[in-house]
Parts: sequence; structure tokens; C-alpha cells
Amino acid sequence: MPGLPAFLALSIRLGGESLLTARVLLATVGAIACACVYWLGRELFDSNTGLIAAGLVACWPTMVGFSPVILSETLFAACLTASLAAAARLAVSDASKNSPMKRAAYAFGVGLLIAVATYVRPSWILVGPILAVGLVVTSRNRMRASFEGMFILIGLCIALFPWAVRNYLVTGHFVATTLWVGPSLYDGLNPDATGDSDMRFFERDGMAHWMSEYEIDRHYRSEAWQFVRSHPNRTLWLAWQKCLRYWKPWPNAAQFRDWRLCVVVSIPFVFMLITAAIGCWTVRRNVWAWGLTVGPIVYFAVIHMVFVASLRYRLPAEYPLCIMSAVGLQHICGHRQRKL
Repeated sequence: MPGLPAFLALSIRLGGESLLTARVLLATVGAIACACVYWLGRELFDSNTGLIAAGLVACWPTMVGFSPVILSETLFAACLTASLAAAARLAVSDASKNSPMKRAAYAFGVGLLIAVATYVRPSWILVGPILAVGLVVTSRNRMRASFEGMFILIGLCIALFPWAVRNYLVTGHFVATTLWVGPSLYDGLNPDATGDSDMRFFERDGMAHWMSEYEIDRHYRSEAWQFVRSHPNRTLWLAWQKCLRYWKPWPNAAQFRDWRLCVVVSIPFVFMLITAAIGCWTVRRNVWAWGLTVGPIVYFAVIHMVFVASLRYRLPAEYPLCIMSAVGLQHICGHRQRKL
């Protein structure tokens, strides 16, 4: 997807091929992500909850460590959290205080923000339909909620339309996101798969020499699903291994197995899970609080039980989870949230 390349193009325009410029810009995005967490926490609960959650994000070792790394995690986390915050504003606000057209315009904006996040990571595209359905299911006014959900999808489609047109002009086929789904799927579902990413098969097969990118994508999709049909038990075992890799508190990669690093990464994550669990119990009747804070980390867990899994794929979803952790911390300290 073009999100990270466009961001790096901006970095090159500003500072040439300087890695320092790119790292400083990504660290700035990390700071913006803290503000987005505050926004989401304020919309779901109150300013105090948002402030505590933003403070957690600002100090979290993995989030701080990943922010200057030239990967998409930090940029995606900021875009993801911004789209969730806008969705929270739409879902929990009093509909009677705004006209239907104003809420429709806001729903359109939610769709645009989901599209921005999708331009960084294509897997976020499913959140648009999920939010639209969630609005209808949880609303007392199904007609109004359906109208707003429709505008979320319209905003999402309009924002992604230029990319789909570009893909059609380049490939001659309709491609809403990327042609890398097939190889990524096969990476997680093939006879040699372990749950970790190992893309050496792509170079070994050498299909790029005689196939188009579209044909390669379709070939690997077909091979992956053929593997699932032929090896159902192995597929289930791989899904379990990927689940373990996704939720493992310490890094999976061998080069990051230093015990000190494992301690620095693991203890905060376990702390986050415990306090978030307490927060979930505290606001157990608040469906939108659950969905917009815990939902993303579960959503990616399911996706990466199919593809490949590691700590870095979980990291963007930890940003909104910090809000539920902040709720748990306040409960431990005897404070109550206002929007329950």
C-alpha cells in the first residue's frame, strides 16, 4: 500500500536520503499517536482517562522503541487510533443534538479516516463494514444508523477509489488494496510454514520472470487454499502456533532474545493485559468501549492466525488497548469514569 512509501517520499523531500530525518518524522507521528489515544479515551470516557492512556503510550517501551524504526507500525497506529476516535465520537454522542445530515457528514469523515489507515495497512479495510454493522446493531434508531453506516462505506470507497483506478490502469484488473495478499497468505499456509515469515520461496520460485504481479497473486492464493483443503490438521496447528506467537509477551525473533530485552518488553505487556482485563470488567456493559479498545487487538489476532504472526503485528492495536488499561488503573485507584 502507498501509505508508508508516500510518508518516506515526504521525508526524502525534506531531508534527502537521511535516515535521521525519517526517524524524527516517525517519532513525531508517535507523538501524534499519543494525542489520538487521548482523543479516543476522551470520547469513550473522559479527559482524565484519555490523559492516563496517552501517558502510558508515551512511556511504553515497545511503542517508544518502534517509533523511529523505518516500518509502518507507528504510522499505522496513529491512523488506526484516529479512525477509532472519530468512530467513537459518532457512536457514543447524543444523536438528538445534531441534524441527520451533520451526522452523515461525520460518518463520511470516519470512512475517510479508515481509508487513510487502509492506505498504510490493507487489513484495516474490513473495519468500515464492521463499524457500519455495529452502528445498526447497537442503535435504537435502525434507520438513522443504517444511513450513517452507509456514509461510512461511501467515505471509505471514495477515498480508496483513486488507488483502485491506479491499480486497474497498471494491472488491467480491479484491485482494491494490494497484490501482495497471495504471497502473504502462502507465507502462512504452505508445507514449510511455521507461523513465522519466510518469504524465500518467492525468490526461489522466480515466478516474477514469466508471470504478471496479478497472476502471481492469484497463483499463491490458490496454492495457499489448496494447502488448507489438503492439510486441515496442519492448518489448525499453524493457526495455534501463530496465535501463540501473536500473544507471546516477549519477541519471537532469535536476535531479540536477550533476557533483559525480554523483561523490558514482557512485564509492561502483562501489566497492560491485567489492567485492561480489570477495565473490561469495570465497564462490561459499555459495548462500544469494548469494541473500540479491545476489538482491534482481537481483530488482528484472528487475521494473523491465517497469515503470519509476531509482536509487531500486535503493536498498533496496543495503542487503543491502553485506554482500557487506563480504565483498569483508575478502578484500582478508586476513580470512576463519567461515560458509563
